[in-house]
Amino acid sequence: MKIYLSMGASALVLGACAYEPTPLPDVAAQQAVTNTSISSSTGYQNPLAGFTYRGPTEPRDWRTVNEEQTEGH
Repeated sequence: MKIYLSMGASALVLGACAYEPTPLPDVAAQQAVTNTSISSSTGYQNPLAGFTYRGPTEPRDWRTVNEEQTEGH
């Protein structure tokens, strides 16, 4: 048990003594400037514009419907 404790403590000490990591680059300078005059405004598009209702036509026997939809027919 003492060996695990000493190994964990030594890993923490060695990690604290490690060199300082390289700082992240300045991403604010790398971001593209958005020009609002180039982009066009998008108008509203109805998401249900091409929708066609396909409700059930009639209650039918499920075995008959399955036989009609098999590859053999």
